[in-house]
Amino acid sequence: MSTIEQALAATQEKALRINLDPAFYGSFAEIGAGQETANWFFRAGAAAGTVAKSLSAYDMTVSDSIYGTSKRYVSEERLEQMMDIEFAQLIDRLGEKRGENTRFFAFCNTVKAKGYRDNGPWSAWLGVRFQLKPGAEPSDLVMHVRLLIPDHDLQMRVLGILGVNLLHALFYDRERMDSFVQSVGEHVDRHFFEIDYMRFSGNGFSMFDNRILALQLVRSGLSEATLFCPDGTVAQPADLLYKRPIVLMRGSFMPLCNIHMEMMESVRTKFYEDLPEAQQSREIDICELSLSNLLRGNEVDLLEFIDRADALAAMGKTVMITNIAHFHRISELLNSYTKEPIAIALSIGLLNELFKDKWAEDIPGGILSCMGHIFRNKTKFYVTPWINRSTGEFVTAGTYRAPEEYLYLYRHLRESGKIVEVPYFNQKLLMSTPRDIVRMIQSGDEAWKEYVPEAAYRMAEHLKGGEQA
Repeated sequence: MSTIEQALAATQEKALRINLDPAFYGSFAEIGAGQETANWFFRAGAAAGTVAKSLSAYDMTVSDSIYGTSKRYVSEERLEQMMDIEFAQLIDRLGEKRGENTRFFAFCNTVKAKGYRDNGPWSAWLGVRFQLKPGAEPSDLVMHVRLLIPDHDLQMRVLGILGVNLLHALFYDRERMDSFVQSVGEHVDRHFFEIDYMRFSGNGFSMFDNRILALQLVRSGLSEATLFCPDGTVAQPADLLYKRPIVLMRGSFMPLCNIHMEMMESVRTKFYEDLPEAQQSREIDICELSLSNLLRGNEVDLLEFIDRADALAAMGKTVMITNIAHFHRISELLNSYTKEPIAIALSIGLLNELFKDKWAEDIPGGILSCMGHIFRNKTKFYVTPWINRSTGEFVTAGTYRAPEEYLYLYRHLRESGKIVEVPYFNQKLLMSTPRDIVRMIQSGDEAWKEYVPEAAYRMAEHLKGGEQA
């Protein structure tokens, strides 16, 4: 049996399992190009056990007459309208008749798929309003899917399988977030789609931290990146970053140090010199953590992760979690969300690291190609100074000497304005690296508190036992 045949057989088996389970009963409402999930339940057989109603609306006027108007038809707002009405109708019409033994659900989606002479982007919002037990107040699961292949038939197949997977995972794999997330993306080629947003809310989820769910999306490979706002909520990157200038700093932030915040502030000040005043109010600060910086062996320390995210949020920073090591991939990712200027903040140490061949071993064109991808559109490096503690030399972007074979490349990047010198200088902070501060914490030297913002003190507890930054 081919991989495709296996995927189709497994999806049909999931739909049949739900159809044969008397605990679940609900409606399907799919608008726009999304017409695929309900079909699986009808084709599997015994659909009367699950499907109370199936609705498909393609015309916008028809959709408005059912759900009311919306600013955008493929949006979370429209999805919420759909779930409100569909679930309310279920309870109103069937609650008295079978509510004592039934967990009702309303599956909804609104989709923009590839159309005639359409070059994208293509995406879908999928949501389920459901009961954890008969008679309970409802809960919601909402997710956003980016469709990455320019093939309408494949997009429809992907959406149908994801819809079945979503319901099956929700009903049978909800207890463990790692297995739940894996189940949602099961049997679909990862090159065909990306799930860049997912959240639980409502009854039973008031204490649930959706950042853990978002982290699992990145770990599983279903998403390249996830964003957490300073208030702790998870954001969809394309929505939050749309048409916004960005200042991004990469790091482990373990611990978060005053030097991180001061360097970022210096980069922003320099960035604003060339940024129109109207755009300055829309600028967003992002601290990006690679997943590799969160691992302890093969596992993520969730408490440490939340402490780190909370500390950055307390400093007013948006947190981005990625599974991306290469700078050119980070640049490509950010440029897929915004066409406004992007400032990537980095130290001399990181700048020097970028000229090492290991980062371009598998890339045709090597480092030259990498640099071309990094500095696409309006992306620039904003480089802060460094003190060589052995010699006392103060190194800036202007005095830095690149490796011999890249001297002229570096000179070109400087003279063309792609690499910007940031006049940051706080000698005391520069003389103590984050690794030095970790050693202070582990040795019981209370001087570490001079180098760490108070909001990050709790993070230090994870380092006292000998863990390394």
